[in-house]
Amino acid sequence: MKIIEGKRSFDLDKMLMKPLFAHLSTASPEGPRDSPVWFIWEDSCLWIIGTPEDTFPSRIQNTPSCAIGIVDFEPDSGKVYHAGFRGKASVELFNFKLAHKLFTKYLGSNDKNWDLRFKTQNSHNVFIRFVPETVVVRDQSYNV
Repeated sequence: MKIIEGKRSFDLDKMLMKPLFAHLSTASPEGPRDSPVWFIWEDSCLWIIGTPEDTFPSRIQNTPSCAIGIVDFEPDSGKVYHAGFRGKASVELFNFKLAHKLFTKYLGSNDKNWDLRFKTQNSHNVFIRFVPETVVVRDQSYNV
């Protein structure tokens, strides 16, 4: 993965540990599509859960090239960290252990408090494995 840093940068690995939303951009015959997703950074890949209701897995099967944008924004401090990934994705078999790690990142370690839909994952779900080719890392913070 080639990292392209702006004049100001930040610790990308630290950012990717936070429970931030990512925006997965895929191609479709009707034009680009954007899907807000949760992710986990594991083995130098971004992993995203896809359900049978989601349409992005089929778009990825048709066109694996896609982009992912993640922003860590704190309006009170003026912090704006942006990571823009470009690469290829694939649809993989569902991994219950990895899913549990992803949900723990966003929902906390006490799975008794999780919404039922996160407790009852099934093998009809898939994982999207996004392998970044490049990532643009920019600290675009401003003074408040």
